[in-house]
Amino acid sequence: MLIGLVRDSVLQCFCHTCRAPILPAVNRRAAPFKKQKVGGNKPRTKQPKKVKFITTEIRCQEMSKGGLAYEVILAEPIGTPVVPKRPLSPGTKTPSAEEIEEKLKAAEERRLSLEASKMTALAAKMAKIEEASRKRDELTSTFITSTKEALDAKMEIHVGKREAYISDLRAKVKDHLVGVEKTRLTIEQQTGEVWKAIEGKMNTAAAQRDENMKKMLDRLKEHEEQVQKVRTSNAEKFHHLELAIQEKLDMASTRRAQLELEQKEKLRNYERRAEMVRQNKAALAEQNGDEAVTASSG
Repeated sequence: MLIGLVRDSVLQCFCHTCRAPILPAVNRRAAPFKKQKVGGNKPRTKQPKKVKFITTEIRCQEMSKGGLAYEVILAEPIGTPVVPKRPLSPGTKTPSAEEIEEKLKAAEERRLSLEASKMTALAAKMAKIEEASRKRDELTSTFITSTKEALDAKMEIHVGKREAYISDLRAKVKDHLVGVEKTRLTIEQQTGEVWKAIEGKMNTAAAQRDENMKKMLDRLKEHEEQVQKVRTSNAEKFHHLELAIQEKLDMASTRRAQLELEQKEKLRNYERRAEMVRQNKAALAEQNGDEAVTASSG
């Protein structure tokens, strides 16, 4: 279909007075052909013969992504149309100068009457245009007057509302200023009372602080005296404890010396007993030996 449309557009005559023959294309809708109406008084003109072109080649090239370029190569025209001259009919006569003059006068009269009718129509149109412009001016002036009156009424209403709003706003501002002044006086009074209360509390706090400081100093003095007493009593206790410990140490050393003497005495007694036992054993052994010798000799 696209190739057919390109071919149809290329095969048109450049003077647009005639068209080249259109070859049948695939999927091409037949365009309706309208006959031209020819006036009765207008002379018929002979149309030139149509020139036939034959399409020899159609090339398609992709120029960019999604775009195609078509190149149509046409062959040379088959022949140049020759318009034959219309032969003069044998029955026609050559018009005379009087006939030509009459025809020219008649043409001039027709031209003058046509110009007069055109001027009349133009004058009627100008009159209509003037009437329309006059009516438009009247409507415009009426619209301007009514609009101006409406705007003036709106402006008066707006001015009245604005003045009422301003007066109301001034009254509100005045009441607000009065309230602000009362509030300021009340705040100043309350601030003075608060300052007095704070000063009284600060004086009371200072006196109570001094009293607390005195109590704390007294407590510290009492504590120091108690500490001194405890320290003295502890020193005496430590001294008595040291004396007791020293006595116990002396008693322990004496007892240890006595125990050492007793142990040494016991050791001496044990050595004496052991010596006596050893001597008794030796004596018994000698006695036993003598008895054995006597028995053997007897």
